[in-house]
Amino acid sequence: MSADGQARSHWFDDEAGPVVRPYAMTRGRTSHAAQHRLDLIAVVVTEPHVDDPETDTTLSPEHVDIVEMCRDMPQSVAELAAGLDLPIGVVRVLVGDLTDAELVHVTRPVPPAELPDESVLRDVINGLRAL
Repeated sequence: MSADGQARSHWFDDEAGPVVRPYAMTRGRTSHAAQHRLDLIAVVVTEPHVDDPETDTTLSPEHVDIVEMCRDMPQSVAELAAGLDLPIGVVRVLVGDLTDAELVHVTRPVPPAELPDESVLRDVINGLRAL
């Protein structure tokens, strides 16, 4: 008990807030099956059918935060990690969980090999200018 008579949890730090280790948030997992698809600039979007994630008792508070952050505006994995103040690896695992639960979907950037060659784009621009 503290001086004011209230029990204090050793999982709370007055300055930092709740103290939960990253491995506890991911249930000890360091990767997810979908992790190879979740690079830093992959964009996470909440599925339109998702109503209130807080009613789902299987979701952790971090899962709920991710769903809420991506509801109004899509967020990259890097933005989520920064906004939640969590390591990238943890965010990748949590987003993978949400993808499996069909609460979010991930849009991946176009691989550089699939982008059009810069010289082709210049030729198109020059052709349009010639018109």
